[in-house]
Amino acid sequence: MTPSDSNPSPLTPSQVDDEEAGMISALRQASSIGVKVLKNEAMKDAPDKDAILVMAFGTTYSETRRKTIEAVEEDIHRLYPDTPIFEAYTSKIIIRRVHLNENILKASPARAFQRLKEEGYTRIAVVALNIIPGIEYDYTCLYAESQLPSFKEIAISTPLIYFQGVKDQRDDIADLLEAMKSQFPELAPGDAILLMAHGTPHPANAYYSVIQDRIGEMGLGPVFVYTVEGRPSLEDMIPRLKENHIRHVTLMPTMLVAGDHANNEMAGDDPDSHKNILIKEGFTVSTYIHGLGENEKVRHLYTARAVETMKALHREN
Repeated sequence: MTPSDSNPSPLTPSQVDDEEAGMISALRQASSIGVKVLKNEAMKDAPDKDAILVMAFGTTYSETRRKTIEAVEEDIHRLYPDTPIFEAYTSKIIIRRVHLNENILKASPARAFQRLKEEGYTRIAVVALNIIPGIEYDYTCLYAESQLPSFKEIAISTPLIYFQGVKDQRDDIADLLEAMKSQFPELAPGDAILLMAHGTPHPANAYYSVIQDRIGEMGLGPVFVYTVEGRPSLEDMIPRLKENHIRHVTLMPTMLVAGDHANNEMAGDDPDSHKNILIKEGFTVSTYIHGLGENEKVRHLYTARAVETMKALHREN
């Protein structure tokens, strides 16, 4: 029997109501965008005790950690001096390496939420230091949602870029580029900037095409985006550079920290580093080895995400 041949039993009025309620709930959840606010009705009468949890992938590079992740946390602390700030690294490998090399034990999401629970915090503002809403951001959201039974309320920020200026929304991509252009070198004829992003198999990889589109709209000149693990790749960029008669390229990471990707894959001395691949193709190459978190204007965007999340956490229903 095919689905079209089936003849289900008629629903009772109460079953119809339940079905419609389920569909409405699913539609409401599917259409919800921006800061995620999760409420645990079982704890609605619990006292309010707030904390901020900053979640980042992490880095083994202590100097860039201080200038980026910890700098963002300090900026948030200045805005909310009376609200404790906790930190979690989502990469178990980085947690292990930092512990081994520096004898510093960074909290995993599990340890961070357990500590928040043990210390009696009931309302948690999760600030995600991701760039795009890709795999890492999805993981942050899903893990935070799994912890809701232990808390009264959890609010989860959007990543650095999320909204695209649709239907009166802000344009996070344009805001990021406006902040980043303060670190762009002056471009002479024959010069270009290559922005190295991470890339992902997640559909959010499409954000890099939107970034390239905004670069053109904003008239930023020969500035091109490529990715380490997505599209477009560096190999995709080389013909484009030659078509535009580019002779000198500045490589610049579009990542929160200047870690392994920036120091080794982008600017390293190995023959297959991006710098050396471009040199072999006849370009002269400069490198800018600084994470986005070192840019004060970019950090302001992250603190704006924290403010937005705290406001959502405190919003009355």
